[in-house]
Amino acid sequence: MPARRDRASRESRPPLGREPYAQASKSPLHVLVFLLPLVVAYEIGSALYLSGARGAPAETIRATRILSRFFESFGAVGLYLPGVALVAVLLIWHVLERRPWRVRPPVIAMMAAETVGWTMALLILLALIQAAVGPAPLLAAQLDLASQPWQARLTLSIGAGIYEELLFRMILIAAFHFLLVDMLRLKEGAGQAGAVLVSAVAFALYHDLSGSDLSARFAAYFAAGVFFGALYLGRGFGLVVASHALYDVAVLLLLTPGPAGGPGA
Repeated sequence: MPARRDRASRESRPPLGREPYAQASKSPLHVLVFLLPLVVAYEIGSALYLSGARGAPAETIRATRILSRFFESFGAVGLYLPGVALVAVLLIWHVLERRPWRVRPPVIAMMAAETVGWTMALLILLALIQAAVGPAPLLAAQLDLASQPWQARLTLSIGAGIYEELLFRMILIAAFHFLLVDMLRLKEGAGQAGAVLVSAVAFALYHDLSGSDLSARFAAYFAAGVFFGALYLGRGFGLVVASHALYDVAVLLLLTPGPAGGPGA
């Protein structure tokens, strides 16, 4: 009977490459195609707008430095290594699932539209937190951005979306899910909830909590971490990265005061 049910379940599933949008938008190939322009834009922007006088990165996302140090502990060194690793993970994931090498453009377009919706939801969530606990910080890279040109702020916004989600959602949630479910034998739902909460706490502590508004800052970052964790588990890596990046673009490019004459000024 179990074998018969498994066979019937497999036969009832749509063929790979013809899944409904909700499934296709989480497939590794669609995620890769959706995020690749952001990865390329960040790497190019880093070289053009975030490099020092001798070409060494002067400003970057803390998450990329953490990931780079992780790779260096295994003897792997390279300026673009985190981006290359992300692309490689998605490609390997796609190959292991034996999916067809076919991208459906409507899925990519719908992912872009959905990103706008989730970004608006995050804005509303943080507005509610601000109304409840007091002025909350704008979630953004931990850098003094007032003197940065808009191109640098745009690059940092994209990088935060990609590499903070890679670190805190893809890696950290997976690690704690393994610990809680596979090692400690918690139920799946409890393991997922625990992993999201741990990653949200780590995400909050990763940001600047100094100042008199400590509780408001922690509440905002923690809520955003829970939001991103739930979005990652429910809608996949591509949408959580894009939503985080779009939010930071709105904050760093449109709401952060910039140099005179530049966007955000």
